[in-house]
Amino acid sequence: MHKRAFIIHGWDGTPEEGWLPWLKTELKKQGFEVVTPHMPDAARPRIFNWIPKISEIVGTADEQTFFVGHSMGCQAIVRYLETLPENVRVGGAVFVAGFLTRLTNIAEEGEESQDIEKHWLETPLNLEKIKSHLPNSVAIFSDNDPFVPMDNQDRFRDELGSKIVVEHAMGHFTEDGGTKELPSALEAVLKLVASSNSSQ
Repeated sequence: MHKRAFIIHGWDGTPEEGWLPWLKTELKKQGFEVVTPHMPDAARPRIFNWIPKISEIVGTADEQTFFVGHSMGCQAIVRYLETLPENVRVGGAVFVAGFLTRLTNIAEEGEESQDIEKHWLETPLNLEKIKSHLPNSVAIFSDNDPFVPMDNQDRFRDELGSKIVVEHAMGHFTEDGGTKELPSALEAVLKLVASSNSSQ
């Protein structure tokens, strides 16, 4: 089977920003087929159009299917996994600045941003079902992220079984913050592949 990686950008993001193009290049060097979609209406992300988009690009998911998400892209990945048929398992996922619990400093962004925040955080998630499709995952956080507080790591660790990595002073892992490469994300994907191959 051929290794595939899907890199899902965040809220108001694009596949061309920050560390995403670097990771795409590095994964291609490792023999991955890499897909970095433009998510629909990225300034106003919604579950009802982001999750079908991921389904469309992935097609049939299997144990050689890997995901990397940034911020809202992490929410989109777990919600996509929640829709998979009972016996389907993917190879793994890397969540960068992902949130399952709460966000901070969204009120300052205005009313529409608060609506988007509520839309994602108040729509229920069955993490037990998601974990049944996701044997291994890594969640990467920054200790000074202005939007994703550190307590988000609890649900990733306790309910999804994610390995937690904390980076120092990386903000929200954005290009504005100077993040053009993210070696910890590459390392995490490669470890997931090794783990997936050894369990087959």
